[in-house]
Amino acid sequence: MVKLSELLDPWPSELWTLVKQCGVDDVVTLLEGAEQHQRWLRASGATNTESMRGVERPWSRDAISAVVDRYAEHGLRVAAIEDTAPMDQIRLGQPGREEELANVHEQIRAMGELGIPVLCYNWMVLGSWARTDSEVVTRGGALTTGFRLADAEALPPMAEPGSITHEQLWESLCWFLERTLPIAEEAGVQLALHPDDPPISVVRGVPHLMSSVDAYRRLMKEFPSPSNRITFCQGNWRLMTDDLPATIAEFLPHIAFVHFRDVEGPAEDFYETFHDLGPTDLAACMELYLEAGFDGPMRPDHVPTLVGESNAKPGYAALGRLHALGYIRGLMHALPAGRKGGR
Repeated sequence: MVKLSELLDPWPSELWTLVKQCGVDDVVTLLEGAEQHQRWLRASGATNTESMRGVERPWSRDAISAVVDRYAEHGLRVAAIEDTAPMDQIRLGQPGREEELANVHEQIRAMGELGIPVLCYNWMVLGSWARTDSEVVTRGGALTTGFRLADAEALPPMAEPGSITHEQLWESLCWFLERTLPIAEEAGVQLALHPDDPPISVVRGVPHLMSSVDAYRRLMKEFPSPSNRITFCQGNWRLMTDDLPATIAEFLPHIAFVHFRDVEGPAEDFYETFHDLGPTDLAACMELYLEAGFDGPMRPDHVPTLVGESNAKPGYAALGRLHALGYIRGLMHALPAGRKGGR
């Protein structure tokens, strides 16, 4: 059965209680001050610098164990980690990548020992998901995030055009997987690669490697490992295909983790939608997961900020998350396969 989950910061807040009250027992966590925790907050335009605090070596077994225990005290289980030790030297194939690789392997082994089955990682070099507007007005005056390529390209480049290539990123991904998949297999951890966000070939001088359906077909074909898996972030995949349900059906055997969301518009000019307001048949998507017996974590993502809330962390305010959780749970209960599976 699908593990309905929510992404949480690794220290207690009212949101921990709210998601528990909404029937969520499984969480996806960031790590205190690790790579994605820092990058996500900056990508969203977050103004809460206190949230960027960290601990020394947050990817170590002791640090992860402390986070797991903290959640357990609130009746929550860690179903996935969506964060890693820094990886840019690995992605770029530069000196220092061996040390970074050792840190990632340390994290994977720790996750295996602690019973955390999914590690979501990405191959987005120098940054994380990108938006150019955090105050797009949507239904009822709610605020959501959006991206316009023209606005992004008006900003200074993140890398000199041509200084990083798609071939370089593919070679470094192969180098990483050849050395890491055996570690993950031994630990019983699935490495679930997230698409580039937005899935556009080059943004601000930085190539995006995992930005097409064919890129994932190649990845699955060349690395046929039970630990080589996909984070199926539906918003990104919707921007890569005209038929999201058919694409889900194709990749279901390889999906370890789902970001259940929707967007409006093409990759070059899109915005996040309420879960019940986007162009995709989300019921058809959910039916595929349920009928296939998908039992990995599934969480909502990039929700609007509602009235009365601070927009300090665009895409991750509380009320939009609760709306999304209720919508997803409603879909699960409305479908025959979901009713068979219980709550």
